[in-house]
Amino acid sequence: MFKPAFLLAAPSSNTGKTTLTLALLRLLARKERRVQPFKCGPDYLDTCLHTMASKVDGRGRQGRNLDIFMASEDHVKGVFLRHCAEADAAVVEGVMGLFDGAVKSEGSSAAIARMLDIPVVLVVDAKGVAYSVAPLLYGFKHFDPSLRLAGVIFNRVNTLSHYEFLKEACRDVGVEPLGYVPRDEAMVVSGRYLGLNISADADQESAITAMADHVEKTVDVERLLERCESDIPLPVPCPPERRRGSAVIAVARDEAFNFVYAENLDILGRYGKLEFFSPLDDAVLSDADMLYLSGGYPELYAGKLAENIQMRRQVKAFVSRGGVAYAECGGMMYLGNSITGRDGVNHEMCGALDLETSMQDARLHLGYRKVDLSAAGYAGELKGHEFHYSSLARIGHLDNVAEVKTARSRVVETAVFRVRNTFASYVHLYWGDTPDFPQYLLGQHTASQ
Repeated sequence: MFKPAFLLAAPSSNTGKTTLTLALLRLLARKERRVQPFKCGPDYLDTCLHTMASKVDGRGRQGRNLDIFMASEDHVKGVFLRHCAEADAAVVEGVMGLFDGAVKSEGSSAAIARMLDIPVVLVVDAKGVAYSVAPLLYGFKHFDPSLRLAGVIFNRVNTLSHYEFLKEACRDVGVEPLGYVPRDEAMVVSGRYLGLNISADADQESAITAMADHVEKTVDVERLLERCESDIPLPVPCPPERRRGSAVIAVARDEAFNFVYAENLDILGRYGKLEFFSPLDDAVLSDADMLYLSGGYPELYAGKLAENIQMRRQVKAFVSRGGVAYAECGGMMYLGNSITGRDGVNHEMCGALDLETSMQDARLHLGYRKVDLSAAGYAGELKGHEFHYSSLARIGHLDNVAEVKTARSRVVETAVFRVRNTFASYVHLYWGDTPDFPQYLLGQHTASQ
């Protein structure tokens, strides 16, 4: 099944991969191509923006993560093939530099491009450089002969004459130039201290439209698609997945809670009916068997969350009576006693967990995590990612039921707290490849009776 499919990569972070990915997704969608976006690595922010950029007139496709640390190669390849099957094109955004992995190049964008057998389009920041890109391109072309470098797009190019110098370098090393992006403020996505801004007030739609308009003038999109035509095999047919239960699972989803892996929700849906609710705006929590509070920006909406007293009380009551709940990062913060913002103002939260979190003196906590929950009766190894600036300002009497390690197996202080049948942690777990984990969670209520 031939269709355009490529991985957009770069020599390093902060070269414009995400900006260019969003522009290309929107341009392809404008051409009425069903474009499937993917993100290498654990980033759940970019996939939210990818989903938005692939939509035109309300139509689009959910961004998906491809991460071969958090999941097996078979699983990742299956996700790619399954979601490509009904698409006209696939755009994969790389992570960090092309060869940067959890350990050397393991799990890197290059490893994923090689595994999926799709070409790479390199994005090179050309600010302050001209012919010196020649040895850079030569190195990326020849370092790993198993990769197919389809071409290069230059970002932050000053003038057309600047681009001519860059094209000369391309010709001399045998890499095809596919266009350039002039530096322009319309290409700058407003940022938050925790990655890209996906809050409701960001006006992302206008920014993505401006990016697409800007890129369309100087990038040869049609030639890029020609260069990246790939033979994408159909996924191996699987028997229809039967629903394993009739549970009602309440999932928090609004501006404050929206960092979630799409595969997690797909797996949860096998166990029953997903009912989405807003801790910001809803007054009533549905009569659910399980509560899933994902990460997000609760600190940015702490005042409004605090004002919704009725919802906070119902969530606390759900936890207190032994309801099954899983909360990660921002969801854990919401279940705590309070959140202190950067301005020093303290906002009361649910009080379901005896802990307090703070944004003051914030520092980044970042990295892959391996989670051992055998002490709590779960036999398999879970994997995920930790990425937050908040800190635990106070911890009361809470049981840590896990040992958490880095990708290189170094033990870290990160905990998985358990209160009755509620589990909470800073770790964003990916359970797309461990589909029995929700079953384990749902079984805790029965086991505790």
